Amino acid sequence: MSDSIISRVTDRILPIAKEWQNRPLEEIYAVVFMDAIHFHVRSEGQIIKKAVYIAIGINMDGCRDVLSLWIEEYESAKFWLSVMFGLRNRGVEDILIACVDGLTGFSNAIEAVFPKTEIQQCIIHQIRNTTRFVSYKNIRSLMADLKRVYTAPTEDAALSELATFEEKWGKIIS
Repeated sequence: MSDSIISRVTDRILPIAKEWQNRPLEEIYAVVFMDAIHFHVRSEGQIIKKAVYIAIGINMDGCRDVLSLWIEEYESAKFWLSVMFGLRNRGVEDILIACVDGLTGFSNAIEAVFPKTEIQQCIIHQIRNTTRFVSYKNIRSLMADLKRVYTAPTEDAALSELATFEEKWGKIIS
């Protein structure tokens, strides 16, 4: 595509994207997942990193909704605080559970705006933190065993799988 076609498409999409980004949100979300994805992008002839912040909410009916996306130079708790105020300004009164990574100050940013929110570390980040201590040759086997814990059909089955997992992997992880 030519530069002019890309510019025309962008000019038509930007107002729609801005409207979507500022739309009113629901008052309560059962769960909101928040994270940043880091990309390399070309800017003024150089390759730089950008952080794309994303907030995905699950409402009280169980429906998922991308609440918004934001692009910044890097991820910081200070920016997440501005995101929390932005959600509040768009009508969110409460978030029951916020699922986040372990970024320093992230929990404080959430609690400053939504003090009753329970904060839970994202399972993906928990698993990444666990696998840092496991030899590369053992990761596939560990992940297969861990999957049995997280996909167990009942709590009792999960606890049984967890006991089996700890017997096998406890010494490697600890």
